[in-house]
Amino acid sequence: MNAGMVENDRMKKRRIGLMGGTFDPIHHGHLVAAEEARYQFGMEKVIFIPAGIPPHKTRKDISQAWHRFEMTRRAVATNPYFAVSDIEIKREGASYTIDTVRAMGEIYKGWEIFFITGADAVLEILTWKNVVELLEMCCFVAATRPGFKLESLGRKLAHLPQGCLEGIKTLEVPALAISSTDIRLRVWQGRPIKYLLPEAVEEYIYQNKLYLL
Repeated sequence: MNAGMVENDRMKKRRIGLMGGTFDPIHHGHLVAAEEARYQFGMEKVIFIPAGIPPHKTRKDISQAWHRFEMTRRAVATNPYFAVSDIEIKREGASYTIDTVRAMGEIYKGWEIFFITGADAVLEILTWKNVVELLEMCCFVAATRPGFKLESLGRKLAHLPQGCLEGIKTLEVPALAISSTDIRLRVWQGRPIKYLLPEAVEEYIYQNKLYLL
């Protein structure tokens, strides 16, 4: 390696991934998406951030924040590249992504920030708070299920400035066929959820009698 290549490597920004979501409950789809994004985009680690009060969720029965945080903590415990943050849970009021990215930007000054979320959430991005500023602050990774029509994402975001569109990457993740909605329904119906999510999360759900009402 010559001196120029060494210097270029030194000038490369370190990369951090932020994985946002309700995580009610977290499942293997979330974990596979985060690990694939970490690998594909060269992130040093991924921080999972359970939402405190999700502003775009219409469900009124979202599990209490500490349950969702604890399930997430248990799910990521075995991966040295994963961590979990309670930054949104501790913040009062609705959990806006731009506030989280700003705060993380202060902690990881000079790092390149990637925000990982589902493509379904990205389809609603035009309704997010300060969306243009947000897309200037970080790169979005939209994790998609197999068969997701990417052209629908392009049409939906066509009104964004070109520079913003360049900051949205897509990542197909087969495991995202698993859904938190289906897991909650299975628990309520008494059907098995084994192998859809980590055993530690399954045990927590049953121990705390989540999703039975």
